[in-house]
Amino acid sequence: MNNENFILSEKLVSSSYVRQGLQARRGHEQLIRVLLQQGKCPEEGWSESTIELFLNELAVMDSNNFLGNCGVGEREGRVASSLVARRHYRLIHGIGRSGDIAAVQPKAAGSSLLNKITNSVVLDVLKFTGVRSVSSCFVVPMATGMSLTLCFLTLRHRRPGARYILWPRIDQKSCFKSMVTAGFEPVVIENVLEGDELRTNMEEVERKIEELGAKNILCVHSTTSCFAPRVPDRLEELAVLCAKHDIPHIINNAYGMQSSKCMHLIQQGGRVGRIDAFVQSLDKNFMVPVGGAIIAGFDESFIKEISKMYPGRASASPSLDVLITLLTLGASGYKKLLSERKELYSHLAQELKALAERHGERLLHTPHNPISLAMSLNRLQTHSNAAVTQLGSMLFTRQVSGARVVPLGVEQTVSGHTFNGFMSHVDSYPCPYLNAASAIGITKEDITLCIKRLDKCLKSLRKEASAEKSESVSPAEDLKD
Repeated sequence: MNNENFILSEKLVSSSYVRQGLQARRGHEQLIRVLLQQGKCPEEGWSESTIELFLNELAVMDSNNFLGNCGVGEREGRVASSLVARRHYRLIHGIGRSGDIAAVQPKAAGSSLLNKITNSVVLDVLKFTGVRSVSSCFVVPMATGMSLTLCFLTLRHRRPGARYILWPRIDQKSCFKSMVTAGFEPVVIENVLEGDELRTNMEEVERKIEELGAKNILCVHSTTSCFAPRVPDRLEELAVLCAKHDIPHIINNAYGMQSSKCMHLIQQGGRVGRIDAFVQSLDKNFMVPVGGAIIAGFDESFIKEISKMYPGRASASPSLDVLITLLTLGASGYKKLLSERKELYSHLAQELKALAERHGERLLHTPHNPISLAMSLNRLQTHSNAAVTQLGSMLFTRQVSGARVVPLGVEQTVSGHTFNGFMSHVDSYPCPYLNAASAIGITKEDITLCIKRLDKCLKSLRKEASAEKSESVSPAEDLKD
């Protein structure tokens, strides 16, 4: 209610009570005012009532919610189900216009304001998580793979003669398909083994630039967040190389926002060399439903160019989800989650190392990977390759999700390209292994249960292997023993 309505309310209810209600209302409005003034993530999280008040205020600014609105067009924000309308807080028009996902819609001032505020708040989060020099970003209603495709398609207009993308190998299908879908030819740069870690082969990147010619290369497509034993690419060196040869540089930072190390690598790469855009997932970094990503960069004009490449309007759901989440957590709440994740990474490493040693295995030494860990499965491999894959099945049926078991010698064809040793990021890694990750939102209880169930699975497989070995002993050999 506005001040006039509060005054009228005093005729019906005691003025002292009404004034108290007015003060409470102003408390909510002050938080909203600061958000609109500063465009930053509030330090402390908001209550649900403040968030709902804000969203309702935005919704009544959209034409589909105008009293007496008469719509005669093909897109009028009509919704058949009231349940669907409530699910979206009656913000039905989406974001952007046909020519630009960042443009303001005349019919939807509230949804347009939601879009602008979300992008501003997310930019603030990118800065305080480590990329202080980032100049622009926007939330796009597509997951990471398609968002990368959008970046490549935008670069096509800048480099019409280019057909290759240099890609330090990471065995994740959507990364590879993002380049093929955009119509380019990925040039796979095999990683080099340093100790247990798989790292960027800088010599091979330089060789390919010389071989193919810089003008024929659309960009270098590097990666930060990845499954151990692969570690983040050498971003600073790649950025310097890209600047030297005037080659664009796009980074897949899928779940790297939760890692200060990954964000620092991007900040440093942007400082010493060339980074055109970096893409991160909303669900992996903010614990919201799948379906959105953030495209960000140091050159505001290029980021705007990408947003204009998006055809048509877009769903506001990912923007709405991430804004609600960040207003709920506040900057302090989000930073606390990041800090807890880092602490639990150390705890997971300790527990996994102890478990590995009990079973004659070892925790692979991958200090450059700040999120994912890997444990060798050499003893299982001595029994059979099937035992390694069986471990993965056993964990899944015991409700341990996210753990990846990587056997040796898997061959996989993705969009016409055959990868040897698929999932291990290299043709032939020295040992099979199991992955586990400390990602945002993980709890100590998750780790305890995972270790307990993994321990039981390994014991069970070892017993099965021993029983099979006993059965295979011949009667003569048995008498000898």
